[in-house]
Amino acid sequence: MSDLSETILDLCRAVGPEKTICPTDAAKSFAEKRGEDDLGWRNHLVQVRRAAVALALEGRLVIYRKGKPVDPEDFRGVYRLGVPRAD
Repeated sequence: MSDLSETILDLCRAVGPEKTICPTDAAKSFAEKRGEDDLGWRNHLVQVRRAAVALALEGRLVIYRKGKPVDPEDFRGVYRLGVPRAD
């Protein structure tokens, strides 16, 4: 698993199953770990989306849009990421 995927999962686990994270949070954390400048995170947004889709297809992550789970292969617009809920 990539460092980016681990970063995404770590952040989602940290907020718990009842909350979600913004993809920019994952990009910022990843850029910070790599020692990049304050705007370096912008270069990772496409990678975050790809990693999130892969993790969602594996069942390790849920992609939300407007508070509802979406099909990881067919979503648009603003989205958030979270760990699967037990309910």
